[in-house]
Amino acid sequence: MAAVLNISAYLFTRIDDPADLRARLEQESREVGLKGTILVAEEGINMFLAGDTDIVRGFVDRLRQEERFAPLTTKESWSANVPFQKMLVKHKREIIRMDRPTIRPGAGRAPGVDPITLRRWLAQGADDDGREVVLLDTRNAFEVDHGTFTGALDWRIEKFTEFPDAASAHRDELAGKTVVSFCTGGIRCEKAAIHLREEGIDALQLDGGILGYFEHVGGEGFTGDCFVFDERRTVDATLAPTN
Repeated sequence: MAAVLNISAYLFTRIDDPADLRARLEQESREVGLKGTILVAEEGINMFLAGDTDIVRGFVDRLRQEERFAPLTTKESWSANVPFQKMLVKHKREIIRMDRPTIRPGAGRAPGVDPITLRRWLAQGADDDGREVVLLDTRNAFEVDHGTFTGALDWRIEKFTEFPDAASAHRDELAGKTVVSFCTGGIRCEKAAIHLREEGIDALQLDGGILGYFEHVGGEGFTGDCFVFDERRTVDATLAPTN
């Protein structure tokens, strides 16, 4: 039976003390025996944690007691073993690197589409205004190779910092369409959708990313598995490890 709780969570929120927060979270996470990775930057926090259910949820609940982290939501999945070897807490320039400092989701995110609505759009072949819906995978090529939405655009980027140039190169192809950007858990498509809209593209982000879609809808319209950055490597539409 799967006894280990795995969570992924991120939040774009202003952090004025990232170095101090990093040190505190490193101490607290190790004291309670968590494994995983936490990234802290001025723009927010990004976490992948695994451990005993009560310990993981308790750690997140304590973090939410701070006003700046109150909106933090998690995506939960289960495994038989802890898929991390150690606990790493890092202070970074960005919690997801894009090298576009003017893209700040904490100041206002792009419009989103929830998984249930997206499933309906895919089934009917258009959005609610009758416009063509284009799914855009914002992940790196090796992640896409494990699985993606059927018919999704894949620009074969090797790292997320290449996304803005790829968007500029493909901008005309997306004109007049409803573009839904998606990624693993939502963090990359937060920045991607803002950038696309600045390029004049009518872009939305898939709320919760692929993992959120699996949680609320299952694998309908998705082919393959979803790559995750831990020792599970991939999860299926039930969020169970496939390796």
